[in-house]
Amino acid sequence: MNNTQLELIAYKIRKHAVSAVHSAKSGHPGGSLSIADIMSVLYFDEMNIDPANPKNPDRDRFVLSKGHCAPALYGALAERGFIPREDINTLRRADSYLQGHPDMKNIPGVDMSTGSLGQGICAANGMALAAKLDDKDYRVYTILGDGECEEGQVWEAAMFAAHYKLDNLVAFLDFNGLQIDGDITKVMNPTPFDKKFEAFGWNVITIDAHDIDEIKSALNKAKDCKGMPTLILAKSVKGKGVSYMENNPAWHGAAPNDEQYETAANELDAKIAELEARA
Repeated sequence: MNNTQLELIAYKIRKHAVSAVHSAKSGHPGGSLSIADIMSVLYFDEMNIDPANPKNPDRDRFVLSKGHCAPALYGALAERGFIPREDINTLRRADSYLQGHPDMKNIPGVDMSTGSLGQGICAANGMALAAKLDDKDYRVYTILGDGECEEGQVWEAAMFAAHYKLDNLVAFLDFNGLQIDGDITKVMNPTPFDKKFEAFGWNVITIDAHDIDEIKSALNKAKDCKGMPTLILAKSVKGKGVSYMENNPAWHGAAPNDEQYETAANELDAKIAELEARA
């Protein structure tokens, strides 16, 4: 896909995420919207995956360490053909397989059940080490939240990945600067991320999380880096694509009402139409 097509997919993922959270009347739209461009590039340009064979042992793996942003993952899975698009709006229903956090047992294409922050990157480490031990060439990708990096086990995982030279591991850090209680630097400052991960022995690449070219370039540089894991520090906008959600921590874990949803849907639909005309 070209960059316009990938951006189009990203906005469709955003529309799925907002629709799902509105339907559920609960969920996490802000961080789901900020990772949509990364999800688009991973699922439609980067990863070796096949919806017809989601358990292929040679597939690339993806772990959403910030598991509360499952609406974005479900949107990507729906667009990629792992799950039906019409199931998106069953999010968080008791009779749905699309629960509030990813479930590897019941959702095709989900490689790890996540939710407790800090555990996802640990599982990704294990997958990457397993590939090394089994002499497999699959790669492992994970997305961390910036607030998630206040968890101690994130840094244990960072030490582990560097120690075992997991150059088949790429961690995106969604650096939107906000968590549920507000500015991350005021809640429990985990910055500077670049210097900290470099000190732990990681290859660090800083990008604009909403620039398709920069995401692609960073992934290519990660492949070229041997002997150490890569952190892609992705500077993003929480709530990206919905004007009243952007840079507003109130939308970390809140669902839009009907009027708010209509406003969001109209904005996203307009952007989707614009991109479709150019794709």
